[in-house]
Amino acid sequence: MRAIFPVLRNIRIFSGILALIAASLSLAGCSGTSKSMTPTTPTPTPTPAPTTPPPSQPSFPTVPPVPITWSPSTSKLPAPLATAPPTGSNDFPLTFSSPLDGSSVTSPINVVASATPNNPIFFMRVYVDAVSVYYTSSNSINTQIFVTPGAHTVEVMAEDSSGYISATPIKVTVTSQAQTTISGIQNMPGWQSCSADFPASSQRAGQLCAAGNKNVPASSMTEGQSTPAMDGKSAKFSMSAPGGAPDPTYGYSNQLYFNPIAGGDNVSHFVYDLYFWIDHPEAPQALEFDLNQAYDDTGLGNPQRWVWGSECNFKGETPGKWDIWDDASGVWRTTSVPCDPFPANTWNHLIWNVERVGNQVHYITLTVNDQAYNVDTYYNNEQGWDLEEIDTAFQMDLDSNADPYNVWLDQVNLTAY
Repeated sequence: MRAIFPVLRNIRIFSGILALIAASLSLAGCSGTSKSMTPTTPTPTPTPAPTTPPPSQPSFPTVPPVPITWSPSTSKLPAPLATAPPTGSNDFPLTFSSPLDGSSVTSPINVVASATPNNPIFFMRVYVDAVSVYYTSSNSINTQIFVTPGAHTVEVMAEDSSGYISATPIKVTVTSQAQTTISGIQNMPGWQSCSADFPASSQRAGQLCAAGNKNVPASSMTEGQSTPAMDGKSAKFSMSAPGGAPDPTYGYSNQLYFNPIAGGDNVSHFVYDLYFWIDHPEAPQALEFDLNQAYDDTGLGNPQRWVWGSECNFKGETPGKWDIWDDASGVWRTTSVPCDPFPANTWNHLIWNVERVGNQVHYITLTVNDQAYNVDTYYNNEQGWDLEEIDTAFQMDLDSNADPYNVWLDQVNLTAY
């Protein structure tokens, strides 16, 4: 019996198939031959629209995010302390395009890198043999790093606003480092500015900057000026109270402009050389010319900065003298070098020759319009400063009446060795 049932079932199935075939042939004959049938277009099945996943960190971060504890409103430090990048950090794309791994280069090294995290960038740093020598709150770096001859590890680290980190180390051999001049700084990208406090757009929003009475929205910098200019590429700096007219409400306000043009801990001697033109030399309270070097020896936890600050003080407590900055004390010291108002509408030439000696700054000589003055003064440097860079700076100060004026800078050069 078990063998019969399958046979009967198969017979019934076969008979059913024959009946269906016959019915199909009969229907086809009602409308003529199959070749004369009107073709039908099948209704397409809708293709699902592609969906874009929401931005997120990679699903395979090599290092978990680190807690972010620094903020400008709760810390007096200008940036988070430098720490050694976690080994193997690769939480988002980080492109290190210059120098090439294993290459031989001369110093200063042109370091070029960019980061593309899904979250906003927090900062980027450049390390040379575990010493942090350059910091930026941007998501890209294109700067000069001074490195001693020999074999070195150069590492770029980037951290985003959620604490995710990527870091790329490379090996380079520095064949030589000669005396180097960075030229045309007045037209280089990277200039930043701030008045009494850092503006809301800055990572250091609200922190003290140029001090002074008030923030001055009327101040501005314009690069690429053809006149007045020594080579067709000067930069114009303007300073006034809002509206452009004198206003004692804004008296004693200041505006600082600075550009972090390089980094490194092995250069210690600098020549800051520039030309400036002023239209109303009787207007400013003072004109300030500064140079800063900072780095953080992360192996020793030793962030520090050397500031060579100088101002031609026209109307201060000791008017008509050059002041220089005492780093450790954080005050201006008056020198014996005279500083009378400069000639109007002509180029004036200024050269500062300075050096870093251990944990001290050394002001060596100041030359103004071909007149050299021996300053030869030492001050202790500033400890605990953790924003690493070499930068040049220029500051404009309003007098008690906030009298407006303009200054043009040209051929701004920094020589380092």
